Amino acid sequence: MKKALLVIDFINDIVHPDGKIPSCASHVQEQNAIPHTNQALAYARKNDWLVILVKVGFESHYYAQPKNSPIFGLANQYQALQLGCFGTEFHDNLDVQTSDFIIEKPRISPFYGTPLEAVLRANRIEHVYLAGVSTTLAIQSTTRDAHDRDYKVTIIEDACAADSQQTHQQSIELLSRLAEVIRVEQLTC
Repeated sequence: MKKALLVIDFINDIVHPDGKIPSCASHVQEQNAIPHTNQALAYARKNDWLVILVKVGFESHYYAQPKNSPIFGLANQYQALQLGCFGTEFHDNLDVQTSDFIIEKPRISPFYGTPLEAVLRANRIEHVYLAGVSTTLAIQSTTRDAHDRDYKVTIIEDACAADSQQTHQQSIELLSRLAEVIRVEQLTC
């Protein structure tokens, strides 16, 4: 079974304390989510998995921004999530390699308006592993979309984070009905 590791939204605006909307910064640190993700990345690369890094963002004119969205609706006013700026760069501690496939998404799910599904199908991927933020939004959305597209889904729980441990855990409990949930040491042992 061919596998891919999707690493979602470890960008400065969301996970860096100096980001414009650092809703997950504290929990990412508490959870050691980026170091755990780096362990998963090393394992995936060693085992020749497809590695896909995903970031949410909008062009400088914010034409693709959903203006009525409670989550994204004010991004343009705060100049948040602007592609090509500090806010949409991957966090410095994330082990990004030139061989990684990078996808920019205009919504919560990386399946919406991106080449993700075409890349997965072209590479005959059957099983996706997920790491990233936030567990309550992008990880939930990706899990549901991947599940409904008939991929086997595994969530690396300690490589994910949310705005708090409580909301993270609630999401993990919900998602355990659709996906396998593991910790990074289960992947690498």
